[in-house]
Amino acid sequence: MLYSGHVDIAEVVEHLLKSAQWTASRSSGPGGQHRDKASTRAELTVGVESLVGLEPAVADRLARALGLEERPLRITVQDERSLSRNQEIAGERLADLVAQALAPPPPARRPTHPSRARRAARLNSKTRRGSVKRLRRPPTEE
Repeated sequence: MLYSGHVDIAEVVEHLLKSAQWTASRSSGPGGQHRDKASTRAELTVGVESLVGLEPAVADRLARALGLEERPLRITVQDERSLSRNQEIAGERLADLVAQALAPPPPARRPTHPSRARRAARLNSKTRRGSVKRLRRPPTEE
């Protein structure tokens, strides 16, 4: 499962797809009589029990990122007219979600301060801008 410090996302997705629950139902939208008779909507349900067999660190990270502790993850697809194609799309969407969940966090932002020269340049530009605006004013009657 883990090699050289990285998680093989394809293996994790394959494990989740094997242990997930698939259901099919009638989809909405165009399709005529075929839509009315065939069950082409694919629904993939991944629960906490699907994480059994994964490394504990990976399973914990997935459960937190996908919110599996509160509720199961449901991916419903009815984009295509065939059930098998909709199941493929659901698997691709699960792979995207798993990749996002297992992606390393971005590096922490290093706070920086403007340099003394940059601060001076900013104040000079503000002063210059203010003098331009002052010159645009109509003359005062004194």
